[in-house]
Amino acid sequence: MFLFNLTKFNETVNTLVWTKVGVWLLIATGILLTILTGFFQVSHMGHWMKKTVGSLFEKKVKGHTEDKGSISQFQALCTALAATVGVGNIAGVAAAIMSGGPGAVFWMWVAAFFGMMTNFSENILGIYYRRRNEHGEWSGGAMYYLEDGLGGYKGMKHVGKILAVIFAICAILASFGIGNMGQVNKIVLNFTGAFKCKALSDHVLYSSNGKDVTLYMLIIGIVLLVVVGIVVIGGLQRIALVAEKIIPFMVIMFILGSLGIIFGNVTAIGSAFKAIFTMAFSKQALWGGACGVSLKTIITMGCKRGVFSNEAGLGSSVMVHSNSNVVEPVKQGLWGIFEVFADTIVICTMTALTVLTSGVIDLKTGVAVTDDDSTLVAEAFNTVFKVGKFEYGRYFIALAITLFAFTTVLGWSHYGTKAVEYLSGRRAPVVTKIYKVIFVCMILSGALMTSSIAWDISDTFNGMMMLPNLIGVLSLSPLVMKLTKNYVDRRLKGKDVKPMLSHFPEIEAENEQIIKETGED
Repeated sequence: MFLFNLTKFNETVNTLVWTKVGVWLLIATGILLTILTGFFQVSHMGHWMKKTVGSLFEKKVKGHTEDKGSISQFQALCTALAATVGVGNIAGVAAAIMSGGPGAVFWMWVAAFFGMMTNFSENILGIYYRRRNEHGEWSGGAMYYLEDGLGGYKGMKHVGKILAVIFAICAILASFGIGNMGQVNKIVLNFTGAFKCKALSDHVLYSSNGKDVTLYMLIIGIVLLVVVGIVVIGGLQRIALVAEKIIPFMVIMFILGSLGIIFGNVTAIGSAFKAIFTMAFSKQALWGGACGVSLKTIITMGCKRGVFSNEAGLGSSVMVHSNSNVVEPVKQGLWGIFEVFADTIVICTMTALTVLTSGVIDLKTGVAVTDDDSTLVAEAFNTVFKVGKFEYGRYFIALAITLFAFTTVLGWSHYGTKAVEYLSGRRAPVVTKIYKVIFVCMILSGALMTSSIAWDISDTFNGMMMLPNLIGVLSLSPLVMKLTKNYVDRRLKGKDVKPMLSHFPEIEAENEQIIKETGED
């Protein structure tokens, strides 16, 4: 009865946060920032491409920093992608299509297009308002630009502080759900489903909600607990080191695998794109048979899953981008644009096209070969990667979800740690260690979880993180515009203008000296 009431209450709050407020505020923020920055993601596309993916082989971007309190720009990107490129890129995209139809993909693109500038702005503010903690490590994120930025306006000191605290609390709670138990549960279910081990699976420990918890699930949970524990306890430097090794490999492999499916069904590409665009605006699409899907559902599912995938607007990835060794706020903003581009425009589009071109869903009726979102993608891969009864596609997706979800857990452990650090103040060194121990222990709960309530509640906390963050970004949008103009004038137009590098005079002076000594551009 308690779980039933909790589920109902969560559904009400989730609908309010996401459907009635969140999605529209998210899109409005992205549109406003796009206009204020002169459609920067388009007008300066060549520049941000050059300074991100075009600079990956430069030592100052990819090389490890000697400063133990920061990580390289590439490591910051990989760690942020570690948290964003997760189950949402596979199961989330499939779920959006199954619930909202192919048209949901179009709205994922829309959310990503404007989300680029939201993420850009978050990263700029994160770098501008960051400060060093007592260990010399950079600390930044929505908590700080809410407290020092929004709170710096006349009469807004307490409002900024309250919103910062709300954001931090929601970030911690979300880290246990969407950043831990939900991801681990997906790993366990997909791994045990793809790689059968009858001896372990037949050994049932207990049953709950009509589902069996087996010895196989427990063993995988213990393995994950140990591996994640070794990495997380090692701190950001170790998380970043692992992320920069895994992320590029898994992203490239997933893209290559997806392209294999898409080109293996090349004749269906035209039909897939036609379905995406025609069903994006249908008031009552044929998708889903007689019931149909409303335009509101299509837009909501697309935008919601887009945010779930790239996290633009949540204010989460800012906490790791703020640890970059970069001194220019806008330079890290450029990586924010690329992060959303890589996550949604590239990876999520690959997933969507594999589903829509492979025939695992009827583009007219919406009938799918399976009701499970992650299994649907596996079935799409099996249309090409299958030899006799040996289904390579199923194994490939199981491994992909394992790696994607594993790195998401690592990334979110850092987010939660930074939120705990903000709330703890002087007690942060002790409290963050306690948090990490609890976080690692919660992995076992995720492995043995039989209810989706933890996942559902964390989805709500995601939305509750988003609201104060977007309020902060909107209130500081004039500053974002000034910082962007300052960067463009100095770096692109060659004007002799004093740089705007930090909210704090001492850090501003330190960064100016670094630029003079290194000639950083």
